Amino acid sequence: MDEKVDIIVSKYSGNPGQLVSILQDIQTEYHYLPKESLFRVSDIMGIPISQVYQVATFFRAFSLKPRGKHLISCCLGTACHVRGGEHILEQLERTLGVTRGGTTKDMKFTLESVNCVGACALGPVVKIDDNYYGQMKIEKVDQILANY
Repeated sequence: MDEKVDIIVSKYSGNPGQLVSILQDIQTEYHYLPKESLFRVSDIMGIPISQVYQVATFFRAFSLKPRGKHLISCCLGTACHVRGGEHILEQLERTLGVTRGGTTKDMKFTLESVNCVGACALGPVVKIDDNYYGQMKIEKVDQILANY
């Protein structure tokens, strides 16, 4: 782990102003921010671990617990909610065997609900990694998951 973190930090020349970008790259590598990696960043960059944790816990996009390979975000914003977003989330929970905030045992998927994904006209919307699936229907859930 140290070697990968070292490479990521060196990519940004150890610039403390790039801490968010460094943590993003570490999360991309491991799908979360392992505790050891945060301590390593602190050591390499010479900044207090409290500062690294402050940034890691401030942004909701960061996770301090392991996530699955694929992050599923089910939108429950107003537009998605009135079009059945909650039913889509329930189907995702049934299919994956986890509740919102959970990760499948095989570490393939993490399921979360979000307040908005910024695609209200397409609601209800499910986002998997960087892919958006609009006008979702319960019948489409299993088919879309099969692609992953």
